[in-house]
Amino acid sequence: MTRVFSGVKPTGHLTLGNYLGAMRRWAAVDQHEADALFCVVDLHALTVDHDPARVRRLSRQAATLLLASGLDPELCTLFVQSQVDEHARLSYVLECVATDGEMRRMIQYKEKAAREQRRGGSVRLSLLTYPVLMAADILAYAADEVPVGDDQVQHVELTRDLAVRFNQRYGHTFVVPRATRPGVAARVMNLQDPTSKMGKSDDVGPGIVYLLDEPDVVRKKVMRAVTDSGQEVVYDREARPGLANLLEILAACSGGTPEELSGAYASYGDLKKDTAEAVVEVLRPVQERHKELCADPGYVERVLRDGAERARGMARPTVDAAYRAIGLLPAVPEAAADAGGAGVLRV
Repeated sequence: MTRVFSGVKPTGHLTLGNYLGAMRRWAAVDQHEADALFCVVDLHALTVDHDPARVRRLSRQAATLLLASGLDPELCTLFVQSQVDEHARLSYVLECVATDGEMRRMIQYKEKAAREQRRGGSVRLSLLTYPVLMAADILAYAADEVPVGDDQVQHVELTRDLAVRFNQRYGHTFVVPRATRPGVAARVMNLQDPTSKMGKSDDVGPGIVYLLDEPDVVRKKVMRAVTDSGQEVVYDREARPGLANLLEILAACSGGTPEELSGAYASYGDLKKDTAEAVVEVLRPVQERHKELCADPGYVERVLRDGAERARGMARPTVDAAYRAIGLLPAVPEAAADAGGAGVLRV
């Protein structure tokens, strides 16, 4: 059975883009057709300035929303990254295989580092190396496929390169994964800036539909979405990005294709109204289930605890194999350490 690994980073509230571009497919397809692992990658949230209490709160919220979106712990493994030590263990080993040049070529690092430099500051070292931690997230579980948006394909390519390089130098240890991308709405764009993705860490709140937005808030945001000059409703991603974004969202929510839907509207207003209602209806069951789960926090805790235990069992053999392959001594069993530890320490 194909093994799939995906994660969400708790750096902001999850958005419509997260749901349409990834989470819905995870629930509808991946957990049924693959041995699927879904992870709240909280260690990645530490690469930038953050409020510790907020990271904890968003981590729990992300896990709850993943369950609310339809993930079933009987069908998949849901866990929090920091609760499985194998991620950090493998990350350092892979740092010893990666190069400085590879890290500095990562687009997200280059963009954020340049932005901070213009402000007179600098970024954290973990921002430079976090693609290696992402590679460890994937390789620890021998994942075959990694469903990602367009902006993450480069990181999966790095993961592939590191796996191949490690296997060639130290013996076959890792499965070499491949990136997979959904079709329509793989990258939902910001409603106020349709040339930028709808990112959960974005500062432009009016352009982002969050999964927990009230229906009236959703309607207001969609109705105020930026469109393009001209009167005709046509689908053209390059020339009419605002209109194309609305058509792609509507297609993802209600079915059909953006090209087909464009012919059904004579005005932007009608398109916006139908898109807003389609989004409200798509989010309704997620919000209702989220409310139920929040009323039973013990259930979410049990799911995460059981998921972490299962994930550790899957990851440990691969990480232990990587340690042996690269030249590290195997861990001393606890019983042996207890019996002989005092003698070993004498000089």
